[in-house]
Amino acid sequence: MINRYTRPEMGRIWELENKFAIWKEIEVLACEAQAELGVSGITKEEAAWIRAHADFTVAEIDEIEKVTNHDVIAFTTCMAKYIDAEVPEGAEPPSRWVHYGMTSSDLGDTALSYQITQAVDIILADIRKLGETCKRRAFEFKETLCVGRTHGIHAEPMTFGMKFGSWAWALHRAQVRMEQAREVAATGAISGAVGTYSSIDPFVERYVCERMGLAPDPLSTQVLARDRHAQVMTALAVCASTLESIAMQVRLLQQSDVIEAEEPFTKGQKGSSAMPHKRNPITAERVCGLSRVVKSNAQVALDNVALWFERDISHSGAERVALADSFTALDYMFGKMQWMLDGLQTYPAKMEQNLWRTRGLIFSSKVLLALVDTGISREDAYVIVQRNAMKVWEDIQNAVDGPTYRERLEADEEAASALPPEKLDEIFDPWDFLTRKDEVFKRLEGLEF
Repeated sequence: MINRYTRPEMGRIWELENKFAIWKEIEVLACEAQAELGVSGITKEEAAWIRAHADFTVAEIDEIEKVTNHDVIAFTTCMAKYIDAEVPEGAEPPSRWVHYGMTSSDLGDTALSYQITQAVDIILADIRKLGETCKRRAFEFKETLCVGRTHGIHAEPMTFGMKFGSWAWALHRAQVRMEQAREVAATGAISGAVGTYSSIDPFVERYVCERMGLAPDPLSTQVLARDRHAQVMTALAVCASTLESIAMQVRLLQQSDVIEAEEPFTKGQKGSSAMPHKRNPITAERVCGLSRVVKSNAQVALDNVALWFERDISHSGAERVALADSFTALDYMFGKMQWMLDGLQTYPAKMEQNLWRTRGLIFSSKVLLALVDTGISREDAYVIVQRNAMKVWEDIQNAVDGPTYRERLEADEEAASALPPEKLDEIFDPWDFLTRKDEVFKRLEGLEF
């Protein structure tokens, strides 16, 4: 991922320095396990020497790989130089025990699993922080009236806090998915070529995995099955879709014709090079755009599941790009969403104005039910409600200052005979829609991240 969309903590996880540091730890642990097992010939003193002297530099590994065209061999060659540097002349080199009985995937896949757990932990922290923000702001706007919209059209009244509440629940589901994906991904394999433990005891695998916080794969072939990685990537993709959904709503709320809320506009910020009045939802748009990258990368992970027989490396290059980019982009998206939602500018007066913008049409469902309650058939009641509503719609569409929906009903002989003024007062109270909203917020109170 380019630096523009990389936050430092996540970026460090996917740097070569971190990857090779994990490789080093796995190789050292494997040596210690062999020494503990006491079968291969390595002594505990040699394992301690390897622990004390193992080292590498990324630059040296890169230079060696130019010759070997094999990153694992380049790494072990580099590390061997440091391990053996101070060994007395004529003594057997301790580095000979490094990578003993292992294959490249034992090292690479186990390390990748550990990197994934590191990255998932950052995403989980991101989710918790944003979820808690959404929950807090939901209660902040619990009593703030706004119009609900379906298909982009005014529907019925709701409160603005319910928007934040729905986002909080969506983030909680994202948290559950990521926790499940982490458990599936936290798996290591040190089982040798094609996974038969032909030259390495399963004790080594158990020893290394336990100390890395991983579970041994019960049957790994030569690689960890890529359905594990696909589950991680699809969890990231769904999470990105959730952030996209929230950002999309911020964009819609910020439209000049709506302007009920907008992302923060900081001091000195410029909205347009040509139109100085503009305050564009650029951050929300950026989140929506980056979500496309994360979602697309999930397809890469799904395609990586099918490998030839016990392994091939068709997945390797693709996942080196896709995994790092998806984690990095999603972490960046969370940072921007946290800034955006924590500081979201809201305009309750505009929400109130918009609530009445359709001149009372949003109360049509209450009118329908009230007419049915008087004994009129639903079909006949619908005709009464709709014929008056369509007249109001026509006035609105043509920018005519005509009667409100209530005034239309009062002038309609059939409607007026069934619904007296006091009943209309009750119907045209927006809070009448929200007598049970506390049940929703009671559930939200119990939500924990």
